[in-house]
Amino acid sequence: MDILVLGGAGQVGTELQAHAWPDGVRVHAPTREALDITDPAAVASVLAERDYAAVINTAAYTAVDKAEADAIAAWRLNALAPAILANETRARDIPLVHVSTDYVFAGTKPEGAYAPDEPVDPQSVYGASKAAGEFAVRTGNPRHAILRTAWVVSPHRGNFVKTMLRLAAERDRLTVVDDQHGCPTSATDLAAALATVALRMAEDPAAPTGTFHCVNDGSTTWCGFAKAIVAGGAKRGGREVPVEGIPTSAYPTPARRPSNSRLSTGSLREAYGILPRPWQDALDDILDTLAGPVRP
Repeated sequence: MDILVLGGAGQVGTELQAHAWPDGVRVHAPTREALDITDPAAVASVLAERDYAAVINTAAYTAVDKAEADAIAAWRLNALAPAILANETRARDIPLVHVSTDYVFAGTKPEGAYAPDEPVDPQSVYGASKAAGEFAVRTGNPRHAILRTAWVVSPHRGNFVKTMLRLAAERDRLTVVDDQHGCPTSATDLAAALATVALRMAEDPAAPTGTFHCVNDGSTTWCGFAKAIVAGGAKRGGREVPVEGIPTSAYPTPARRPSNSRLSTGSLREAYGILPRPWQDALDDILDTLAGPVRP
């Protein structure tokens, strides 16, 4: 069985390639140089090379603030590319598993987590382009699964965990936004969920389709997350410095951030039996990789 992974150099793509796939599954992850997914002819050519059982798209333009001034590039990768992938996979009856984001919502819900079927209302170029990509997948290939996620972290690439560990080593005090709520998500766990969905869809034409949410269990604020990272790093020999909360208004950015990024994972559990573990446990695994085990 051959699986095509797009965005293989990113956090989730890296974890998909490292995932313990069943025997006989071969993962192909062409580089951006080898495959331009905004080129229909290039996508068609790659899909014609093998009898792919599923395509997993983790590729995205994720520079949220930069996208405000670089909308064309964001829309090409986040909206045009999914439209091409949906069209080309539908033509070959290949299921398409696509990663999306909490930014498709306004993020203003007063309490609780967003369900997959709640209306989208993006407040940024990034969010709007990702919402358009979802629509393209939904309308382009009936055999699709869209997994929205948020706050993705891992030992790879640049992310919040690595940034907080670096800043704790450099500074005597950290200030972090404390009025944005969300669900930290391990790229390892997200990759495992994507693999489960892709294999089920590849093997069962009647597998559940639609839009789902995949984040680790539990929620916190960026400040609460930072405190957990710094404390966990200190247990592994790093510096423990105070982390103070600040309002979003004290840290202005070009793109508007959701104040509520919580996502409900109930439908993913019902459809695919995936039960995300607590984000704290996932964070421990990442810190073990980056800083070693907890010291006695």
